[in-house]
Amino acid sequence: MKELELKYGCNPNQKPACIYLADGGDLPLTVLNGKPGYINFMDALNSWQLVSELKAATGQSAAASFKHVSPAGAALGIPLTETDRKIYFVDEGAELSPIACAYIRARGSDRLCSYGDWAALSDVCDAATAMYLKNEVSDGIIAPGYTPEALEILKTKKKGNYNVVQIDPAYVPAAAEHKEVFGITFRQGRNTYVPDEASLENIVTKNKTLPPEARADMLTALITLKYTQSNSVCYVKNGQAIGVGAGQQSRIHCTRLAGNKADNWYLRQCEKVLNLPFREGIRRPDRDNAIDVYTSDEYEDILADGIWQQTFTRRPEPLTAEEKKAFIATQSGLTVGSDAFFPFGDNVERARKSGVQYIVQPGGSIRDDNVIETADKYGMVMAFTGLRLFHH
Repeated sequence: MKELELKYGCNPNQKPACIYLADGGDLPLTVLNGKPGYINFMDALNSWQLVSELKAATGQSAAASFKHVSPAGAALGIPLTETDRKIYFVDEGAELSPIACAYIRARGSDRLCSYGDWAALSDVCDAATAMYLKNEVSDGIIAPGYTPEALEILKTKKKGNYNVVQIDPAYVPAAAEHKEVFGITFRQGRNTYVPDEASLENIVTKNKTLPPEARADMLTALITLKYTQSNSVCYVKNGQAIGVGAGQQSRIHCTRLAGNKADNWYLRQCEKVLNLPFREGIRRPDRDNAIDVYTSDEYEDILADGIWQQTFTRRPEPLTAEEKKAFIATQSGLTVGSDAFFPFGDNVERARKSGVQYIVQPGGSIRDDNVIETADKYGMVMAFTGLRLFHH
């Protein structure tokens, strides 16, 4: 197929809309079910690049959960722990493939933001992944292939209208890319830089011990940032992007936003949250919303008389600010990545509060010395890549 007509563009008033290759060639994708829209394809094509590059860089299955052209989460296919299964609503006895684990972890990074996401898989979608997706609110999926059983499961979603896209993994786009804004066409060379082990060689801190797990986390951060609207900062732990701060004008605001998301992800694992007495039949999105409010400063909105009874069998004890701070302080071993240099040491100070031990960023600030000094103060390891990863 050379051209695919879309229902409309970004908004219903933007018609006509379609996708095609400028050289007139066949599209490298096939719609197997549903009718994806303009924003769906923006998410699909950006997320596919992320997961395919992440797999190439790490050798592991990779998945992403995309919303509004930025990842809500991305992850490698590392097996789930018992706690993971509980906080991501996975049956104890469910057998999970690496690609299923990758998507469950990607969506679990920020379940609130992943509501109505676009899923991307580096590998063929199997029945285990499809069964998990079946019970989540999602707009569509892109993958290099689908098993027959997985495709039949996905076709039952959204009353048969769930968007399923298959992409040719061998497709290589043209070296130059074009974009039109206000009737004016921009042309630039496509960003073909894919972070790899060589990108992490310039360690600028006194502590130069970078274990394999931290290297994988750095690559996960960098490739996630490559497909996140700038400015962006990403916190990663154990191959999972647990906090993504996108589209902020200030670097410190990115670091705070992503750090707060990483803290929220970790708070789901504290005892009070794990043991929240939910009523039978409470839907997953409602649980996610309740947990988000319960762990926030607005916890009274879910614990007020006449309100808590709608969600819980008994009124939970509040999670106090002191308890949250103490629990977050037990978090450690995180990696933080930035798509451009940290201009001040305050970014390092904020990252440390969320348990960051490893930092990867381009470097190049006139205050690099201050940033390095701040990292050295806490015994952190920081690598300069020398390459910026802005994405717009």
